[in-house]
Amino acid sequence: MMWPSIALLTFVTAQRLAELVIARRNTMALLAKGACEIAPDHYPYIVALHTAWLIGLWVLATGQPIQLFWFGLFMLLQVLRLWVLATLGERWTTRIIILPGAPLIEGGPYRFFKHPNYMIVTAEIATLPLAFGMPFYALVFSLLNAAMLTIRIRAENAALKSAMILK
Repeated sequence: MMWPSIALLTFVTAQRLAELVIARRNTMALLAKGACEIAPDHYPYIVALHTAWLIGLWVLATGQPIQLFWFGLFMLLQVLRLWVLATLGERWTTRIIILPGAPLIEGGPYRFFKHPNYMIVTAEIATLPLAFGMPFYALVFSLLNAAMLTIRIRAENAALKSAMILK
């Protein structure tokens, strides 16, 4: 039966595309308020990584049975993802955007973790392939994502520190 895998992959694809639209809108609004983008050079690689992850899932996971434990965990991560987006509101973007003078967000999941969005994305990159019974795929993309996040989190922390809003 192919429709469950197609439905799940369609959901994730639509979600990611909608998030790109929201992120672009928020980025433009922040830049209009005087914000600046930090370390944009790695951004195309992040987009390429996530695109390859999703395309690969479409190619390899379509028609695969869905393992309910991993599916349930993935759906829980979607709730947490929405919590992050709601907490950041107009400040949420897929780029590193610093708005001078704006306070650091400390509510929602940011009360508990410094980078909850990256934690969720890391878990998603592993969990969705595992839901399709693809542990090697999950491992490969998790390692690639870890390398990318090492660069990104360093750049983001440096940007926040230089803006004197990192505690």
